Amino acid sequence: MEHAYLTDDERWDALQRRAPDADGVFYYSVRTTGVYCRPSCAARPALRRNVAFHATCEQAEAAGFRPCLRCKPNLPPLAQRQAAIVADICRLIDASDELPDLDSLATAAGMSRFHFHRVFKAHTGITPKAYAAARRGERLKAGLQGAANVTETLYAAGFNSSGRLYAATPGLLGMTPGAFRAGGSGAVIRFAIGACSLGAILVASTDKGICAILIDDDPEVLLRDLQDRFPQAELRGAEPDYERTVAQVVGLVEAPAIGLDLPLDVRGTVFQQRVWQALREIPAGSTVSYAELARRIGAPQGARAVAGACAANALAVAIPCHRVVRNDGALSGYRWGVERKQALLEREGER
Repeated sequence: MEHAYLTDDERWDALQRRAPDADGVFYYSVRTTGVYCRPSCAARPALRRNVAFHATCEQAEAAGFRPCLRCKPNLPPLAQRQAAIVADICRLIDASDELPDLDSLATAAGMSRFHFHRVFKAHTGITPKAYAAARRGERLKAGLQGAANVTETLYAAGFNSSGRLYAATPGLLGMTPGAFRAGGSGAVIRFAIGACSLGAILVASTDKGICAILIDDDPEVLLRDLQDRFPQAELRGAEPDYERTVAQVVGLVEAPAIGLDLPLDVRGTVFQQRVWQALREIPAGSTVSYAELARRIGAPQGARAVAGACAANALAVAIPCHRVVRNDGALSGYRWGVERKQALLEREGER
């Protein structure tokens, strides 16, 4: 519940703490300077006898005070203004056939190059270059699903040459564009199904890294899941040298805190990748709520979307979506079953 700051004593205390949650609730003016500010303003503290409080900017200005040039109390909060600027830059990137250089983007945002880069990453969780690459990858994937040929999709997605397209797609698709369009046709995916304390486990890899870690009671369910993901790929099972990879993944399941020292082939939307990266930064033995995870990636209203990204995770334990719980600390839905989620958390808590 937000603080109402009803009394002058409470408001003065908020000034002393520069409480950000008081911004917009009231404003204060300083008689000796003739300006009024937000409670969180970083200006030099004023003496109590020179301070008056106002409910609105209009009241402060009617009393003869002008807005502070530092905290700009008559404008939206800084974080809100920055978020709007970043949203505009994202739309600019989306509409551009080629990624504008960093200087051009910073100029459009009205910021220095360094400050813009920091603000963009703080609000989106990724750099402008990574955002542009991911968005272009999304357009490429969407276009390849129904395209008559790769070349048409190439230009529509923002690649101006086939050389650039094929150089970029291993990181975007995990395979060539034609293979992706054909449901993985021509791609080789190695896999094996083993057993762990949580049931049957399927581990699959492209030449880039592990692309799936799936858990279920029924091995047939796991195999159908993999086939549905890559219906035209060449699936190679029962290769002896792949058993070591499976053993390492099983070791991760049995002791999640040890981590996994193997490359991952992680594919998803811009938002999903932000969520999955944030998940990998949660220490073993710790949990966060969906709301807290949304705040960490700069999307405080995106708890539902975060839950959706967790559900779309195909790399069990390696991307630890089991470390996300409800606001009250209770366990909620888990793609591989709440009982498995509980078991993983208990193992991490025992380390």
